[in-house]
Amino acid sequence: MQIEARYDRDTFTLTYLVFDAETRDAVIIDPVLDYDPKASKTSTTSVDELLESIKARDLDVAWILETHAHADHLSASQLLAKELGAKIAIGEHIQEVQRTFKEVFDLADDFATDGSQFDRLLVDGETLEVGPLKIEVLHTPGHTPACVSYKIDDAVFTGDALFMHDYGTGRCDFPRGSARALYHSIADKLYALPDDTRVFVGHDYQPGGRDVAYETTIGRSKRDNPHLRAETSEEEFVKLREGRDATLAAPRLLLPSVQINIDAGRLPKPHANGQRYLSIPLNLGAPTDDVGRR
Repeated sequence: MQIEARYDRDTFTLTYLVFDAETRDAVIIDPVLDYDPKASKTSTTSVDELLESIKARDLDVAWILETHAHADHLSASQLLAKELGAKIAIGEHIQEVQRTFKEVFDLADDFATDGSQFDRLLVDGETLEVGPLKIEVLHTPGHTPACVSYKIDDAVFTGDALFMHDYGTGRCDFPRGSARALYHSIADKLYALPDDTRVFVGHDYQPGGRDVAYETTIGRSKRDNPHLRAETSEEEFVKLREGRDATLAAPRLLLPSVQINIDAGRLPKPHANGQRYLSIPLNLGAPTDDVGRR
């Protein structure tokens, strides 16, 4: 198994291309569609570079795997599925996320909340086979209720659950997030893996200005992670995580990302004038009158 990591500096996101060099079977994990929020324009630079790498290796990409419905970048899954003939999969609990945000964005009555926008909903403990690649699905909620990690051979791709050993863990203050759930996802599931299991993270925020890093190990995380070490109690973690989350600003691309990603990366349908529009709630959680006074 070979792993190619691609780092999107604008959103601090890691996309992974995982493949078998002999059979050329491959999967993609968490692809990014470039988006400029100032101009509200998408572009495909990141996807085009990924496609070039895939074509240069003559890979057969069977699946595009999402670790969750991301709140910090738009997914490029639809574009890649179209270009590569691949299918899109996500954890089965995406249904809960869809129900939550259908109400937030006041989506149309016909917006399905059964996960049918995706080709496959993955269940905790199942194994997805792609040629010689055996992909074990681990339900690791907390950041969102739908988060999954993917264990492939001696590597685990943890999305926003577990970050680099010098940074910590994912935030848990999004709707239906839970610091307690994240504690058990990491302590009971991820930290139960062998210490030499390689960890590939979903984001790297380069603490202290260090170079980009995306690979650590379970053992190193259990020893050094500043949020959750092997000896950290549930109460200690919940207090730390909830206290830290209370100080964090919303992700820059939260509202554009979520409404597209719960629809499996589809852009909104064009209006009668041919233009596509995002729906951006105003004063979400803090309603005002017509002149903006709470």
